[in-house]
Amino acid sequence: MAMTSSNSGFAPWPDRLRRSAIILIATALGLAASVVYGGLTLPQAGLIFLVIGGAALVPWHLHQAVPNSEDMIGARPAETPVVQALVGGMPDAAVLLDRAGRVLHFNTAASQLAPALRKNELALFALRSPEIIAALREAIATRQPQRAGYVDRVPIDRWMELIVTPLSLPTAFGGSEYCILMTFHDQTALRRVEEMRADFVANASHELRTPLAALSGFIDTLQGPARDDAKARDRFLGIMHAQATRMARLIDDLLSLSRVELSAHVRPEKMVDVVPLIRQVVDGLEPLASERQVAIELQLPSSPVLIAGDTEELLRVFENLIENGLKYGASGGRVVVSLTEPGADDATGEIRVAVRDFGPGIPPEHLPRLTERFYRVDVGDSRAQGGTGLGLSLVKHILNRHRGRLMIESMAGQGATFTACFPATKTASDETAAAKE
Repeated sequence: MAMTSSNSGFAPWPDRLRRSAIILIATALGLAASVVYGGLTLPQAGLIFLVIGGAALVPWHLHQAVPNSEDMIGARPAETPVVQALVGGMPDAAVLLDRAGRVLHFNTAASQLAPALRKNELALFALRSPEIIAALREAIATRQPQRAGYVDRVPIDRWMELIVTPLSLPTAFGGSEYCILMTFHDQTALRRVEEMRADFVANASHELRTPLAALSGFIDTLQGPARDDAKARDRFLGIMHAQATRMARLIDDLLSLSRVELSAHVRPEKMVDVVPLIRQVVDGLEPLASERQVAIELQLPSSPVLIAGDTEELLRVFENLIENGLKYGASGGRVVVSLTEPGADDATGEIRVAVRDFGPGIPPEHLPRLTERFYRVDVGDSRAQGGTGLGLSLVKHILNRHRGRLMIESMAGQGATFTACFPATKTASDETAAAKE
């Protein structure tokens, strides 16, 4: 504990003179008598008086002015409750060490990261990663901040960043105490985002390179052996047109995905009737349905169904889902597009647009990954169908912006159902009817 004026022993000078008055008077009288009757010289008497007077004025409780061992421990800044609270309140894992590397304090996050941590024990006993040991030893030796990255394998792989910061805390006696603060930052989420970005760039580059390579090859052929072959020229130009169309669609999907991600935090507020939007999409896909010999069955209500949404983005959602049904479920001969509103006993309160095909279906192991960018169940079939691998990812992001969700249900050999779910929005007429009830 810190010293206070009440127990320091250093009383004010007036108090000291008052307490020592009797001693000083008695000393003065005794010395005067010695000078007169004992032959003591005046300088000798003055010197004796100064010595006795000085001794009388020294604090009576001088021993209290010297801090004991408990005072010294309490005066260490690293041991104060304030420092302990600061370490304990840090959001990241934090460990405070003394100059020798022994643990002074650590917070809950640190105990979860390294359960073997114990106070007053060397931190190296609990933190055995070579990167941690090297950074800590370097910080102790140089008294300079150190950084290190390592992978924590238990219980799951986590990418961690360690920052070792030497500190000099001032003490109550004008000195300083040297200690070391270790903080651990979990970089796993950032690392996974970086990996996803790298995968995305690699996949996008590959998808763009494929049609470009085809175009380049056919151009070389047309400039060479097929220069005068009209039949080959027409066939190659048709293939080149298809590849250019696929590349343009891929770029369009990439730009659309980027725009949706940029506005993901802004929910659309405009009320849109989705019934005519679905009919518009179906009318636009009739040529594809005729080509694939697939019948589109509509199960739509006769009255308007309003949701808060962006018209262009909703058209993109319905177009992707219905087009996928026509392309990949063509063997079933029909695609059913239905729109249902929440009933009185529907706890979800969702408006659902479902697209069901009766094709070969999707194996269950592929379902969780269908909305990943560039993920395909059958790469060759997807490219043959003109797919970019971004359609369902775009659908998911648009639905997220609309505060909705995408449900995918499928069993091999029984077709697949893709359902876009939107939160129902009360209209003015609904609120009026509810008020009347």
